[in-house]
Amino acid sequence: MVKTTMADSIGKPVYDKPEEVQPLSQGQNIPNGELTTLEGKKVELKTLISQKPSILIFYRGGWCPFCNLQMGQLVKIEPDLMKMGYQLLAITPDKPESLRESLEKHGINYTLLSDRTMELTRQFGLAYRLDPQTLDKMKGFGVDLEKSTGNSLHELPVPAAFVVDTHGLIHFVYYNPDIKVRVNPDELMKAAKGALK
Repeated sequence: MVKTTMADSIGKPVYDKPEEVQPLSQGQNIPNGELTTLEGKKVELKTLISQKPSILIFYRGGWCPFCNLQMGQLVKIEPDLMKMGYQLLAITPDKPESLRESLEKHGINYTLLSDRTMELTRQFGLAYRLDPQTLDKMKGFGVDLEKSTGNSLHELPVPAAFVVDTHGLIHFVYYNPDIKVRVNPDELMKAAKGALK
């Protein structure tokens, strides 16, 4: 079942469970949307991707151990992606102030962007709402989602990776409702190479 509320983007659902999300697929064009840099500057996604082919990574937040593992893997392959002409853009519901912490923690050179309103994440078909039990469980692990996002939406993205060209066309999509499983770096590299042909 799909839930929408007055706070949701018009016609853009927020799903009840991660297993229900319906992300954009290969051959579709990405939507435009506003994101915030770690300096607090507003930027449009289409403006960013028009500069060079892009790898878009949607992740849950700097508090997520599985996201942190993935961020470290991306640091290792980023130089090769850059040589191929790509830029790496990682998008999270974390508020801009939290991004700098993640950047320093992992020695990240690629771009971290905040989608704390979750509007763009919804348009990508990745947003789901956490139930009270899950929120309580997270608090038991010391994770305060409202503090990290700066809002009370209680929404997260299903972790995903997209390879897009400068026109916004999607050449590759990976997502998995199992938060422990992320795109294999080798698979991502292969997809990035294939998209340039």
